Amino acid sequence: MKRLIYGYLLAMVWSAAAAQSTDLAPDVQAKKVTEEVLAIIRADKEIQAGNTRKILDLVEAKVLPHFNFTRMTRLAVGAPWRQASSAQQQSLTNEFRLLLVHTYTNAFTQYRDQVVEYKPLKLQPGDTEVVVRSLVKQKGGADPIDINYSMEKTAAGWKVYDVTIAGVSLVQNYRSTFGSEIQKSGIDGLIATLATKNKTLAQQSARK
Repeated sequence: MKRLIYGYLLAMVWSAAAAQSTDLAPDVQAKKVTEEVLAIIRADKEIQAGNTRKILDLVEAKVLPHFNFTRMTRLAVGAPWRQASSAQQQSLTNEFRLLLVHTYTNAFTQYRDQVVEYKPLKLQPGDTEVVVRSLVKQKGGADPIDINYSMEKTAAGWKVYDVTIAGVSLVQNYRSTFGSEIQKSGIDGLIATLATKNKTLAQQSARK
């Protein structure tokens, strides 16, 4: 789970300004944005010290606009998504978005000068979906972490819709949990469970 959390941090960092230029190839954007945003994290002592409010503000302002949360939620929910009403789909997306924000906010304090290398990307003309592959080299001799970003090209630029860390898909990781909850309590039950979890996480953050 620690790898998943840190990997998701890097995914968020990677896409924090991905829409700044729709002309750059995804892997070029990745390297550029990673260097820029991690430099901010290294320089901000409050973020490193775990200032939750400041981290949440950073995530909201610079990260979230560059993820396709609707597609991420649809993939995480799986087949039951098609049976959900438009209102239920919107509620699921909103709650899943909040869950990811609260769950991974603390990951911003875990960066400790790791080195990120991006593998060459074979991008063909007309490609609208790609996988950007990277390797995170850690300090202290720890094993490197493979992180792959599944991305789609939109009118606003390339957006992340899944992250695979050491072979584990973020979307697939949630799908089994969501599926169990839907079988037990239906779509509304999943929405209620996510809302309760988000309320608890928000209260915990407010106390920090």
